[in-house]
Amino acid sequence: MITFLTLIHVLVSIFLVVSILLQASKGGGMAGMFGGGGAVGAVFGGRGAASFLSKITLWLGVTFALTSVSIALLTSNANQKSKSALEQVMERDQTASPADILPTVPGGSAEEGTSSPIETE
Repeated sequence: MITFLTLIHVLVSIFLVVSILLQASKGGGMAGMFGGGGAVGAVFGGRGAASFLSKITLWLGVTFALTSVSIALLTSNANQKSKSALEQVMERDQTASPADILPTVPGGSAEEGTSSPIETE
């Protein structure tokens, strides 16, 4: 699911950049590179290019924001479920008492509350 959303996110990003660059600014923008804007006007109509490109840019921006939030939420949930090996060892060591971790001295006295000596071969 995350891979699919990432693919959609990258495609939307590319189309968003293209739609922004095609819009005519005060200086003409990159729309002037494609026939001085005449070809764009012939395809979309006199004022239709501006409204069409602005609508496309709006919807691409909304889609970009939604995919960004979705990917962030999905990856944060995935990270909470899995723990690293270091976190698992730390958690295991915190639940064990020090008497369980440290070895006892062979031949020492077995007092109440302590573990029995380690047997050696």
